[in-house]
Amino acid sequence: MSDTLPRETTPPPRDTLARRFAALLRRPHVPAVAGWSLVSRLPVYLMSLATVLVVREQGGSFAQAGLTSALYTAGMAAGGPLVARRLDRTGRRPVLLATGLLYPAALAALAWATRPGGWAQLAVAALAGTALPPANACMRSLWARLPLADTERDTAYLWEAVLAEVLVIGAPLMLAGLMLAGSAALALSAVAALGGIGALGLALVRLPTGTDAPPPAERRDLLGPLRSPAMLALTGVMAACAVPIGLLTLAIPAFVAAHGSPGGTGAVYACWGVGSALGAVWLGRSQSDVPAPVRFPRLVLAYALGTGLTLAATSQPLLALALAVGGAPIALVSAVEMTLVGTVAGGRSLAEAFTWASLATVLGDAAGQQAGGLLVEPLGPRGVFAVAFATALAAAVLAFACRPLLSRAAAGAEAVA
Repeated sequence: MSDTLPRETTPPPRDTLARRFAALLRRPHVPAVAGWSLVSRLPVYLMSLATVLVVREQGGSFAQAGLTSALYTAGMAAGGPLVARRLDRTGRRPVLLATGLLYPAALAALAWATRPGGWAQLAVAALAGTALPPANACMRSLWARLPLADTERDTAYLWEAVLAEVLVIGAPLMLAGLMLAGSAALALSAVAALGGIGALGLALVRLPTGTDAPPPAERRDLLGPLRSPAMLALTGVMAACAVPIGLLTLAIPAFVAAHGSPGGTGAVYACWGVGSALGAVWLGRSQSDVPAPVRFPRLVLAYALGTGLTLAATSQPLLALALAVGGAPIALVSAVEMTLVGTVAGGRSLAEAFTWASLATVLGDAAGQQAGGLLVEPLGPRGVFAVAFATALAAAVLAFACRPLLSRAAAGAEAVA
């Protein structure tokens, strides 16, 4: 791919992360794709909750709401890699145009044309999950292909990690605001329409020639980029890192309920996300010269030690503080994960590789939540905190064990480039 844009080898002295973000977002072609991708990703972080609220508003039971939400998530998990594979083979435009139209239509049908307990609602929920526009995978693969300096690319992945934390906190608040102005069905329809508009905008943005051209034909099989041992190892570490998140998701409300009013759970959760975002801003101020395969296990270890801080909490404020401080490395771990995925996957199957990576995180989180639900009563919240700490340490050990494999894959990718 030709690179007609000026490159920088190092960031300016004393450059802050905010300035690096601003400089990145002023690069040619970047503002449009970053803006449209932000709009298209709004449904990702709140639609499971929104479907539950819609089914309950329609008079459905919690069991019916849970099944509808589960089928939406199952459609996302089953269809995501297939949609991303199509994205790699045909380019972003046809895939984003199709999903940008089908996704809001399916969710509008769920909200206005189906009823709880009917097969139509369950089928439409699964279809909507499958048709979710692959905005995350598309944008992360574009960061890997856009003509950027390596330092700018690292900044882009850190932007992605911080943006995810902001959306986790802000998207549900947006849903709550929309519901104040109308019904849950109206709120769901509005967010789905925004996501579809964002996907259409991202599809129509003009980019440098060759940025998202489909790669040469390659052998087709079920695993795709997971044929690479390094990619398989990386997704395994990512899944292991997500398990403690799921465990804490169940342990935190149990701890809050045992040490005060359950109404404080939301504030405690918010401290976790805010700590992660601020940790990225503070700890990511200077670009590290340490290679990503070496940096990755160190950050996972820092994340594991941060998870252990929850064991010292004896009250709601102390748990909030432990989560804020201990969560500081989370966004940085996510950013270096994206750097490694982009490196290990090379120029082929980037969107599918990023989708498998996201799916590994979702499955690890789900496994942690299931385990947390089973353990929180017999062990209590502090016992689940201990299990989360031990699991995070095991993930760090696995990350260090995989470092030689990731280093060889990164060196091979650089040699090919």
